[in-house]
Amino acid sequence: MSKPDPDALVRLDLNNPIFQEHLLTLQKPERHAALDTLNKLRKMTWNQVYRDNGLKWEKVVSVKPPVDIGAVYSLRITQARRAIAYRDADYNRLLTIAPDHDSTYGKK
Repeated sequence: MSKPDPDALVRLDLNNPIFQEHLLTLQKPERHAALDTLNKLRKMTWNQVYRDNGLKWEKVVSVKPPVDIGAVYSLRITQARRAIAYRDADYNRLLTIAPDHDSTYGKK
C-alpha cells in the first residue's frame, strides 16, 4: 500500500446517507455555506487542507472510528458546524455534519 500523496487534489465522497441527510436538511444559508466549503475542498490539495486555518482539519480522538477506518477528522463546513470525515487515499469521505460543536467530539 503506497503512502497517500499530500500534493494530490482532494476527491470528495458525498455518498454517505447520513451526511446527505444532514447536508440537505440544513437551512438555506447554512446549506449554501456548506456547498461553498465543499467546492473549495475539491479544488485543494491535501497539503492545503491540512494547513488551511479556515477548515481546521483536526483528528477527533474522543470518538472511536468505524471499523476499518484508522481515524476520523473534523473540519469546519460552515461558521457554526463541523463535519466528520476521513481520508481514504485521495478521497475525503464525509460521514456526518454535527448539529453543534460539542457533538462533533462526542461530548454531551
